[in-house]
This record gives sequence, structure tokens and C-alpha cells, in this order.
Amino acid sequence: MTKLRLVFMGTPDFAVPSLSALIGAGHEVVCAYSQPPRPAGRGQQVQASPVHRFAEAHGIPVRTPRSLRNAEAQAEFAALAADAAVVAAYGLILPQPVLDAPRLGCLNVHGSLLPRWRGAAPIQRSILAGDAETGITIMQMDAGLDTGAMLLKGAVPITAETTASTLHDALAALGARLIVAALDGLAAGTLAAEPQPEEGVTYAAKLTRDDGRLDWSREAAHVERQVRALTPWPGCWFDAPTAQGGVERIKVLKAEPAPDAPPAAPGTVLDDRLAIACADGAVRLTLVQRPGKAPVDGAAFLRGFALPPGSRLDAA
Repeated sequence: MTKLRLVFMGTPDFAVPSLSALIGAGHEVVCAYSQPPRPAGRGQQVQASPVHRFAEAHGIPVRTPRSLRNAEAQAEFAALAADAAVVAAYGLILPQPVLDAPRLGCLNVHGSLLPRWRGAAPIQRSILAGDAETGITIMQMDAGLDTGAMLLKGAVPITAETTASTLHDALAALGARLIVAALDGLAAGTLAAEPQPEEGVTYAAKLTRDDGRLDWSREAAHVERQVRALTPWPGCWFDAPTAQGGVERIKVLKAEPAPDAPPAAPGTVLDDRLAIACADGAVRLTLVQRPGKAPVDGAAFLRGFALPPGSRLDAA
């Protein structure tokens, strides 16, 4: 293995295993770049990112510029004289002078099997679409949106039990292994980059809170995947009518298929265990949460909320 002088650029938990693996492999991480500290949590206290905290704990200097587009930031980056930069869910666009500065370029740890799911939310979109597998692509970055040539790939199956959280962790671990291997191959001259095919390109659009709204007019399989894909962020929900004539927003944390449920109009409550009719079939909401209360199973929710079988929820 050739010991390399590296810059690491990442922000969330997903990136931490890759940084840890690079340190463990004996590379010299001379600087970490991360998003600036921001308010987070219930108290909205300003907090450094997971990568920021991990890097500082390992004695690595951290920079948190709000942009890399100005000449001063680009000169500071180039002055690090890195062999390569490793980028994992960093959150800032790298302008061409930054991409060109390291001797071996900038390598991205991307959470999909490119060219499928370029963009911001590949983990969630792969589950939501019903893909059979996804994975990690180590990519040589260029100026496009996840369009660079591919160095290494590894696949992870998506099963009926896969959630955004479990897939996130599996891909983060896989990315850590692959980035070390990719750097070894690149430094040794044994790994050649392969251009992405032009067929099969899809885009993983950034998620918003409204993506979590459950639409009972969709197929039951889609609604069930939506809960697995969008928990914990942005979270899934529906509005339930209250006895006072208003609505209450109910979070849905877990759901499962309800294949034996009787047919009914989409949005109909079918039983006392919170099975809800969809466009075809039904889903059972197995863990839900009212505002300000603890999560409970569907039956317990219905014991405290007047929503008897036959009630209708908004279909969209």
C-alpha cells in the first residue's frame, strides 16, 4: 500500500466510516472539510457535523467554508498539496480548480450503482422505487452531477425488510471498504476509470417533508415502501379527522402489507388494528405517533383516537 496525503470532505454520519477507514489504512489525512456547524436537535443548539467531530477527535484540522467558489478558498485547498481528495456526502459543489488540485483527483463515495440514482437522495429513492439492489460507486469526480468515471462498484440487496436506516449503514460500511481499495489501485496504477453508460440514468431528487405524505390512492406496495424509505427523514404521515372537526397529523413509523384485508375505497380504515385500504390491497400501520406522545402500535392508537372501521382518511 502506498501511503497517500489526503483531504477528506464529508459531513453526515454516512461519511464517518470512510474517514475512519482511511485513517486505519495508514493514509495521512491532512485536513477535513465539512459543512459549518448548525443548530440541531430539540434545543436547536449549534453543533458540529459528525465528520467534524470525528476528525477533531483524531487530531485532524477541520475547515468549514460556506463556499469553495472564491479564489482564496481554492488557493487554501491547493496549498494542502494532496495526492487525492475523498468526498462523501459533503454538501458543497467542488469547482474545477478544486477538482484539479489533487494529483490523483477527487474521489466520491456515492450511495448508488451509477448511473442509476445520481443526485441527493439515492438511498431513499432506491427503496421507494422497489429496486432489487443498490450499492456504492467510487467515482472520479468531474464538474457534472455524479457524472464522473467509475473506479469501483459494490452491490447491496434491497429486501422486504430493508429500511433507509439499515441500508444507510450497510452502504456506509461498504463505501469505507471500497474507497480504501480504490485508492490503493489508483496509486498503484492498476485501476482504470470506466465512463458511465449513457443508458439507465435516473435522478434522486432531494427529499422534502411533503414527500412523506401517505397517499392511499397509490398501490399498497408503494405505501409500504414509502414508510421504509422515508423513516426517519423526512418521515411519513397522514392527517386524521378529530372528533372536534379538525385534523391531527399522525406520524407512521412502521407499516406492513395487509394481504387479507377486504377491498374498500382508498383511505378506508378496515379494522381495529389500523389496516388502511389503498388502490390495490391494504397496509397495516404497526407503529404510529400522535403529536407530543410516544409511539404506539395501531391497535393502541385506535383505543385512544376515534377512528372506527369504515372511517375515511383523505385519499391524497
